Amino acid sequence: MTTALEDSIRAAGLRVTTQRLAALEVLERVPHADTEAVHRLIRETHPEITLQSVYVVLAALTGAGLLRRIEPAGSPALYERRIGDNHHHAICSACGAVQDIDCVVGHAPCLTPADAGGFAVASADVTFWGLCPACQRANAATDAVTAVSP
Repeated sequence: MTTALEDSIRAAGLRVTTQRLAALEVLERVPHADTEAVHRLIRETHPEITLQSVYVVLAALTGAGLLRRIEPAGSPALYERRIGDNHHHAICSACGAVQDIDCVVGHAPCLTPADAGGFAVASADVTFWGLCPACQRANAATDAVTAVSP
């Protein structure tokens, strides 16, 4: 996988560095990670890499089109490797879990505004909020216990 990642970095016009490669490797394993999570996971194998350098690397990789940055309301920015399509996200309002959701209808931009105000719309960013399956089960278990308690 490393060779493919190195090739993608070069194809984007960037120099291959340990930090860039490590960030892409982390986001291959853990999609929808924030900067601090990426930093924590990189430090497992590269303890010398600073949080500031991770911020710089993620900005460069996003600018080069190798990462997508999403900004859920009330949460830190998240980064993902799934690029090149116009998918959306479902976010658990209880635990913050994030799930990719394919286009709602048809091809990009997936949604057509009633009036785009003269804009040539290229993509739509939709965030669905709700409870993930694990939080639904936890809520159901809590409700069941509450229902039988005196």
